[in-house]
Amino acid sequence: MRVIFAGGGTGGHINPAISIADYAKSQDKDFSALFIGTQKGLESRLVPKAGYDIKYIDIAGFDRKHLLKNIDVVKKLIKSRRDCKKIIRDFKPDCVVCTGGYVSGPVIMAAAKEGIPSLIHEQNVYPGLTVKGSEKYVQYMAVSFDETVNLMNDKDKCVVTGNPIRSEILSADRTAARKKLGIDKPFVLVFGGSLGAQKINETMLGVIPKLKERGDIKLLFGTGERNFNEVHSAVRAMGIDDNDNTIEITPYIDNMAEVMAAADVVIARSGAITVSELAALGKPAILIPSPNVVRNHQEQNAREFERNGAAVVMTEEMLNETALYEEIISLVNDTKKLEKMSENLKKMAKTDALPKMYELMKKMSEK
Repeated sequence: MRVIFAGGGTGGHINPAISIADYAKSQDKDFSALFIGTQKGLESRLVPKAGYDIKYIDIAGFDRKHLLKNIDVVKKLIKSRRDCKKIIRDFKPDCVVCTGGYVSGPVIMAAAKEGIPSLIHEQNVYPGLTVKGSEKYVQYMAVSFDETVNLMNDKDKCVVTGNPIRSEILSADRTAARKKLGIDKPFVLVFGGSLGAQKINETMLGVIPKLKERGDIKLLFGTGERNFNEVHSAVRAMGIDDNDNTIEITPYIDNMAEVMAAADVVIARSGAITVSELAALGKPAILIPSPNVVRNHQEQNAREFERNGAAVVMTEEMLNETALYEEIISLVNDTKKLEKMSENLKKMAKTDALPKMYELMKKMSEK
């Protein structure tokens, strides 16, 4: 099976595509994949690191605030669609799989023009602009929630698969991970997504000195690359060594499956992939929804976990260093609550999205 994958910008779009490719490769000895993305997105780093080839196009998302800027966006869309047609003709895929982000749009349109079947995956309850715009071009819309089907025009194309979860997440082991990482104390993992989160970073600058003073909790803090230098300098200015056995700060966490498995508590945004992986691992979390997303879908994700006793939710409005620190200590000190949260998380987990999507790929390839 030969497959073109597209999905770009953030890890939330790229990692699912890599997970699907890895699963397909494990099932088909003749499997071959090519990714399409942009050089400015994280795909330029993550895809080659995963061992796959990638071709780049020049495309940008629509600017809803500055409409005149979209003239250039439309020009890029037209050119990128032509570029995608050439890539498709050269690679000759059996099908195309897209996981969202504006990169997916021209790839799906080009595939339809070339007669190549395609599917697009929607991670959240509310479909994004790219998914809605792709509806008429694709054979399947793989969605993660039952409610999403009711929000689509062509419901017959919808297949509820859940979110693809990386195989390394599904196979991660807490005991082995903690031994490999040398962790022998309560471990708190903090990250704000692949690009980082300014509010979380600012709040953590007030929490870090308190955790450092205690000395009995291990912290790994992923700041995101664009904010790392600022956070790193601020921590050093406090006289804190940020690379010891207590406090570790990094721009990007490459071994996320391992450190997430090892963690006792995770502090993170509540994007669809993140909460799906937390559920699969049964990992208690403090979820801080991003307020800067369409239809506020992150808070909806977080509240669903909260209703099921599987997470603590702190909106940015209520987020401050004292509240966050106290919540961390409260959870770390309450092992019974952590165990119950873990049980509730595992009840919510959907772990069969990869085989479901692989079956859709086989159906498309056989046509």
